[in-house]
This record gives sequence, structure tokens and C-alpha cells, in this order.
Amino acid sequence: MKLCMIGTGYVGLVSGACFSDLGNDVICVDKDLIKINNLKKGIIPIYEPGLEELVLKNYKNKRLNFSTNLSESVKKSDIIFICVGTPTKKNSNSADLSQVYSAGNEISKSINKFKIIINKSTVPVTTGDELEKIINKSVNKKYFSVVSNPEFLREGEAIRDFIYPDRVVVGSNNKKATRILRNLYSPLVSKGAKFVSTNRRAAELIKYASNAFLATKITFINEIANLCEKIDVNIEEISIGMGLDKRIGSRFLRAGPAYGGSCFPKDTKAIVSTADKFKTNLSVIKSVIKSNKIRSDLLLKRVNLIMKNKINNKTISFLGVTFKANTDDMRDSSSLKLIPYLSKRGAKIKYYDPTGFKKEFENLKNTEFSNSINEAIKGSDLVIIHTEWNDFKSINFKKFSKNKKLIIYDMRNIFSPSKIKKLGLKYFGIGC
Repeated sequence: MKLCMIGTGYVGLVSGACFSDLGNDVICVDKDLIKINNLKKGIIPIYEPGLEELVLKNYKNKRLNFSTNLSESVKKSDIIFICVGTPTKKNSNSADLSQVYSAGNEISKSINKFKIIINKSTVPVTTGDELEKIINKSVNKKYFSVVSNPEFLREGEAIRDFIYPDRVVVGSNNKKATRILRNLYSPLVSKGAKFVSTNRRAAELIKYASNAFLATKITFINEIANLCEKIDVNIEEISIGMGLDKRIGSRFLRAGPAYGGSCFPKDTKAIVSTADKFKTNLSVIKSVIKSNKIRSDLLLKRVNLIMKNKINNKTISFLGVTFKANTDDMRDSSSLKLIPYLSKRGAKIKYYDPTGFKKEFENLKNTEFSNSINEAIKGSDLVIIHTEWNDFKSINFKKFSKNKKLIIYDMRNIFSPSKIKKLGLKYFGIGC
């Protein structure tokens, strides 16, 4: 099939590369000429394991192409995916849908035969209705169908999640469109994915409800971790004991920093905003948002306790600063609050992340990027393991054990407390 992906971010680029690998002809469109030219050269704008190889392979085989010409790309395609950002509006909980509606306007100018227009972006309920109205101003409804087909890709695991999804959700009010999309996704369904066919509004809500529930699990276990720290109980034992219950499951039951990234913060706010619009009080999700907001404050308090409130002139090193491992995404990462706070308190900050230097910290006083793990740890008073990169799991702290002042604050509970303490080093984890 001939596909057009509007937007070359995490969703558009990964989906476009994966669809082309399934044998489809895909055009990825973006307004950013530099980004498009770089993609043609094999320069990938995001860090996602396996993506570079997939893009290069399918571009070479001419199944994947890149363009800034949206009109031409739409005309050539049978199915158009809208994969643009839907960030939270300033001073509001609601999603900014301007890019979605702008894409709809542009698409409407180039419809020359029946097209399926898919909202791949995460959008509130009724967005598809509005998009349909926008396009219908210029095009008769018989020439297009607006569908909701939410993505469930985890950053760092996106390619695997695309190829082996738990489910494919297609929300459509058009039987023809549903039939075509069932065929498009048949290679994934044949591998075991469940094809879930709903109406358009239901599909929109499935995405938000899923993310809000996962955010709730993270927040819940973080709050239980707070209790564990007060009563001398290890949160890891609690997580294991809970996770073995099939009704609960073990995923997203790892205590750590506040949830962040491109999805959970904005999507929990957006579903609350949607509910408010329909005069429904989502009190549980509101509590989740509030709890997550204060999570970083609680971690900072613990840092102060660990350091006995002596932060000034101390060298504090962060291992990992992205919101999670296997991504370069800094959006709503706890490090964006922790590092500036400690810097203002007079600490010398060093940080190392496998994805490199971060512009978010370039103007901070006494804050520098380290080129290696060893460089970051050397001479430090406190090492904070912030992100669960595999690179950190094999650190040999024995070679740093001569530094008896060294304290380790493991925010991901990567290491065994007893093993670290045997080296004569002070160790603190989350919920233990």
C-alpha cells in the first residue's frame, strides 16, 4: 500500500520505517528541510535502538522516502497518517491540537480520490469529529474517511512494540476503511496481535485511558516506596509480591523518580481536561498528577537528608539524565528539576548520559558533561543513578571504594545494597 506519514518524530519516523519494512511504499513528510535532507543522508534526528539500520535499509530499497512536499505526498498515497505533536497548552491542561487541524487543512487541498486519514497522534475524544468537519468543508465525505489508530510505542522499545504489538486499535465509523486497515495490519495480526475494531471516539479514549492507568501504577508504587522507607521494608520485595498477582502484573511496578517523557505527563492532563469539558470528575487521575508533581520534591528532600543538608561545594554526579533508558528524550525528566536545584544550592554537578551532552543544562552554573562513567564518578561526594541504562548495571564500584566519602543514591534500585555496603561505601535506594 502507499502510505504518507505527516511528521518525522518518534511516532511518524518509527511507524514509517516499520511499515516500509513490511513491504509498503512510505513517504515521511516534514516541514523541516534540514531534517528531511539529513534523513536522506541517514542522519536520524532521534535516538531509538535499531531505527537507523531500519531507515537506511528501506531508503536504499526505495520503499521509504522523505519529502517536504505534503500536497504531492498526499496525492500519491492511499492512507495518510497524522503523526504530529499534541503538547499541553501553556497555562492549561488541554492538548494543543493546532498541528493536527493544520495537517487536516493541508490534506483537504490534495484529495484526488478516496483517502483514509488516520489520526496516529494522541488526541482527546471528539478530535476525529472536528478533523472530519475541517476536511468536509472542502471535500465530499465519500472521498475520505477519518480514523483513529492510536500508537502504543514505548520509547526505547518502539520498533519491537510496532512489530509485536499486544493489539492494534482501529476506531472507524466506515466499514470500507476498517477493512483496508485490517489488511494493512494483517502481517502483525498473523503474529498474534489482536485487531480491536471500535468506533472513532472509543479508540481515542483507549489511548488516554491506557496511559493514565500506567501513570497511576507508577505513582502508586512510588507512594508505597515512600512508606517502605519509613518502616524499614524493601520496595523490591513488595513489587515482586504484587506483580505475581495476574490481576495486577509486574510491569510499571518499579519505584523510581517521577514519571516523565512525551506521553504520561501531557496525556493525564489532557484526559482530565476532556472529562472537565463533559462535566465528569476524574478524581483518581487528578490525584496521580498531584502526587507525581511532588515526587521530585520528595527526592530532593532525601538528597538533603543523605548529605545532611551540606550541599554547598559538594560534587554530585548524575548517571543518566533522560526520563528513561534507551532514549534521548528529556521531556519532563526528573533531572530537569533535580540538577538546577542542586546547582543553585552550590553543588558542583557532573553528569553522564549515553546519549551525550544536553542543551538543557548548558547555562547552569558549575554543571558539566562527563565523557565517561568513570570520569563522572571520580572525585564525587554523591553519585545519583537517575536512569536505568544497561551501561550502569555493570559498574565496578570496588575501584572507587578507596574514596570513603563516596555515597551512592540509586534511584532505580539497580544494585544490591548489601554488596555496595560491603565495599565500605554508603548506599541509599528507593523504598529501602
